[in-house]
Amino acid sequence: MPANKKYLTPSPSQRFAKITAAILGGLMVAVMFHMALASWFNHVAIIITSTFSAFILWAVLMVLAFLGKNGWKVWGIYLLASLVLFAIFYFGKQTNPLV
Repeated sequence: MPANKKYLTPSPSQRFAKITAAILGGLMVAVMFHMALASWFNHVAIIITSTFSAFILWAVLMVLAFLGKNGWKVWGIYLLASLVLFAIFYFGKQTNPLV
């Protein structure tokens, strides 16, 4: 049974934005989330746990990217979330160095 045409994204640029945001943006947010956690908490336990939880978080973020109406807004949200998580990671690394 084919999909109803009114629910499909008509624009190729929107389709491209959603697909790349789902794959690349979701992966970037999932990895940065675990890096931010590892900089503040026990990094060994977080890295071991992230092998499973990062994949689950990535899958959820992929679904959320396709639920949005505008793919470029999804990209903006994912980039903003990645920057915030990077800032948390950066300051965590400054206050809790590994060496």
